[in-house]
Amino acid sequence: QVQLVESGGGLVQAGGSLRLSCAASGRTFSSYAMGWFRQAPGKERESVATLDRSGGRTSYADFAKGRFTISRDNAKNTVYLQMNSLKPEDTAVYYCAAIYSRTDGYIPRQYDYWGQGTQVTVSS
Repeated sequence: QVQLVESGGGLVQAGGSLRLSCAASGRTFSSYAMGWFRQAPGKERESVATLDRSGGRTSYADFAKGRFTISRDNAKNTVYLQMNSLKPEDTAVYYCAAIYSRTDGYIPRQYDYWGQGTQVTVSS
């Protein structure tokens, strides 16, 4: 079992930056691939970025490329999402997710564990 707790959301002006954190419980965090998702009001949840268990392989949604960076610190059981050049359309609840991974380099499409989410609001 993995429990995930997001933090770092808030209100920011367009063009600003935020860094989201997701703290994971358990001693095997380094065995989990991690992802960030978001859901805006009235819209379906969408993938933002994904990171394999080693931190060496990433995948980004097109809207995130060049602006967002996913990273992890396995010593701190934490995954991050650095968001720069934020736009009003980035307003959403952001969730982190985890799935057990047997190998490095694995970029999953589905996840077993989810956090409660953190609100990000970007004002124009």
